[in-house]
Amino acid sequence: MGPPYDNRTLEDAYRARTPGSARLAERARSLFPSGVTHDGRFLEPYGIYVERAFGPHKWDVDGNRYVDWFGGHGALLLGHCHPAVTEAASRALATMTHPGAGHALEIRWAEAIRALVPACERLRFTSSGTEATLLAVRLARAFTRRRKILRFRTHFHGWHDHMTSGWQNHMDGTATRGVLDAVAENVVLCDPNDLRAVADVLATDREIAAVILEPTGASFGMVPTRDGFPQALRELTERHGVLLIFDEVVTGFRVAPGGAQAVYGVRPDLVTFAKIVAGGLPGGAVGGRVEILDALDFVRTRERGEEKIGHPGTFNANPVSAAAGIAALGLVATGEPCARANATAASLRERLNELFAELGLPWAAYGTFSGVHVFPNPEGRAIDPSSFDPHALPFAELKARPPKLAHRVRLALLLAGVDVNGQLAMLASATHGPAEVEDTVAAFREALLRLAREGDVALRSRT
Repeated sequence: MGPPYDNRTLEDAYRARTPGSARLAERARSLFPSGVTHDGRFLEPYGIYVERAFGPHKWDVDGNRYVDWFGGHGALLLGHCHPAVTEAASRALATMTHPGAGHALEIRWAEAIRALVPACERLRFTSSGTEATLLAVRLARAFTRRRKILRFRTHFHGWHDHMTSGWQNHMDGTATRGVLDAVAENVVLCDPNDLRAVADVLATDREIAAVILEPTGASFGMVPTRDGFPQALRELTERHGVLLIFDEVVTGFRVAPGGAQAVYGVRPDLVTFAKIVAGGLPGGAVGGRVEILDALDFVRTRERGEEKIGHPGTFNANPVSAAAGIAALGLVATGEPCARANATAASLRERLNELFAELGLPWAAYGTFSGVHVFPNPEGRAIDPSSFDPHALPFAELKARPPKLAHRVRLALLLAGVDVNGQLAMLASATHGPAEVEDTVAAFREALLRLAREGDVALRSRT
């Protein structure tokens, strides 16, 4: 292995543009591991520090404006600081922050969810998506009296112990650091879209309580779900008395007002939400069949002589999050935000593929609904961006993002005024439009030409 690539040109330009972020990053490193409060925000030499945000844009502490495709980790379908959402949250904040009691807003919030997602016959609020999937798994085991969960490799369901293997690493299902072997042993992993493997497991292992998946595929379609797979999975799970959990933390209210289950015509037994459900504020929820949620019911469990599942949570159904969620879901219910975001993402995918073809770069932009994934072709395949088919590639290759290349692409895009996540993925909001698409394509052009000059990518054309 030769010496590391000399990246002073790109990094020096980034440092010169972001001195205020550099100063804050230095302070953060003395407080937080790696100086960050979320793994996805780690960037070397440091990430940007944002001072304000509105609509599809955000501004860092140095005054630089960015087209924001990071999207609050997927929470901001309505863009930053949507007036109706901020007004509703402000009104609630002026009234109470934590009553330690029930309030009318939590009822209105649950009614808004159930109106859009009929599968949510009963609901319970949580503070995050991780908490939502944790509660869903516990409910599934209690209801079926079985101990195992079936998951799909590369699908993400939060960071609790049942969900750590098989997402980024430990694809063999062994326990990740800090997780008990006994927990990992009760999670069965199958490859994405492998219906035959699921059928074999359900036919032979009577301890499977539930199957959980991201319904549009891993990382919001980075490894997309094949046509017909969710429907076939519903049929299989019903046949074997296994619960089906749709993790709609990202897809819920984003792909359509009723989530992925409305698009696919599948009614899961349990569904988890976060992100958009709380209008971009902290909050999550579990919904599902009455008889499953009864395990949380004081009266029903007492009548049946069953142990109740305990579920406290200091900030469950926080009134400020509830108010924001009600406002956001009211807008989502019109269908316009989802339609606009989906259309913008489709336009951006098309324009990026035209750019890749023009530059002679065998990359591709693909995705589902309001998502855009840039495939950097780590195996050097012969790719036509206009006809790229992600289903033709192994899931591990689709998920692969060479760390050095992905890092330098992101730095180069930040220099050009665009922020994407570390997987080179983008989430469109209803506030993104033609102007942001144009700015983003121009930023990609600038970034790729810079990276070509510095030897990171090879372009057949440098027009």
